[in-house]
Amino acid sequence: MHAIVPPYLLARVAASAQYPKAAEAARATLAVPRGFHPVRSRLVLSIDETGALVAETAPSPDRTISDAQNTETLPGLTVRTEDAPATGDEAADQAFDGLGATFAFWWDAYRRNSVDAAGEALLATVHYGTDYDNAFWNGERMVFGDGDGEVFTGFTGSLTVIAHELAHAVTEHTAALVYSGQSGALNESVSDVFGALVEQHSLGQTADAASWLIGVGIFTEAVQGVALRSMKAPGTAYDDDVLGRDPQPAHVDDYVDTIDDNGGVHINSGIPNHAFYLAATALGGRAWERAGLVWYRTLTGGTLSSTATFAQFAQATVEAAAAEFGESSVEADAVATAWRQVGVLAAEGPTA
Repeated sequence: MHAIVPPYLLARVAASAQYPKAAEAARATLAVPRGFHPVRSRLVLSIDETGALVAETAPSPDRTISDAQNTETLPGLTVRTEDAPATGDEAADQAFDGLGATFAFWWDAYRRNSVDAAGEALLATVHYGTDYDNAFWNGERMVFGDGDGEVFTGFTGSLTVIAHELAHAVTEHTAALVYSGQSGALNESVSDVFGALVEQHSLGQTADAASWLIGVGIFTEAVQGVALRSMKAPGTAYDDDVLGRDPQPAHVDDYVDTIDDNGGVHINSGIPNHAFYLAATALGGRAWERAGLVWYRTLTGGTLSSTATFAQFAQATVEAAAAEFGESSVEADAVATAWRQVGVLAAEGPTA
């Protein structure tokens, strides 16, 4: 049961006297239980090196958007399917486009056909609940609330939110990282990594040009903050009188030991998040091509434990980089150096 807004943040809103509507919405959001629950193709035309026109088939997304009509009943009323025109409902059309951009990323970057690599349909429900302050993946579909309007806006306008939640499905189908403690923080971090990469792919951005922010646009203008999380500078995404200060650490020395939030999965994900940012920016260029590929190979390699610690995951990424690019490659060095910079690998720690 993976949601974009962590429970500690909703708890701060729920206790707010400044935003009574948002407080009520946050309390209701925390109280809602979240159940866990044929391949299409398209024609692609290209020009080869001889100048000849080449036609080939590539997978195409199979999207269905439903409207819960402010109830908490899933899936809701179907409002848009693949090949259908825009509905005019902003949330429904943003969800449709976000699912499409995410599908395009996984295929273009890694030739992965949907979240399960076998053309799984992408399902989403919008307008879930009344003033519902979250978006989540329930094992079957994306679900989006509209926000309370005081602290949170709607969640479909942020591509990183959509891509983050769908990346949980990719993790389920690959490394199946247990959602608790360090493996749970890695699960969250992997979703942030690919959430950021989907946005960068969609915008055609290089690592240096990207914001590395997760959830831009989901706060109202009343909130002193730019996003839910920053991979570039964990702990700086917001600093607000009601929400408090972003609690994410960027270094293992500041790891938060807690029993809340499945052992701090949303807080401690800042450490591996920052390691990826450091590796990606050290390598430069389009982050999904080298650093992202290493993380993808780590997820899909079949050797990563589902209860992996930060150190085990770090070593697995170093080995994946060495296997993909060579033991003495700049990629393997950048990945190992990044993990040392956040304290997960020792200064003379494991290498490929």
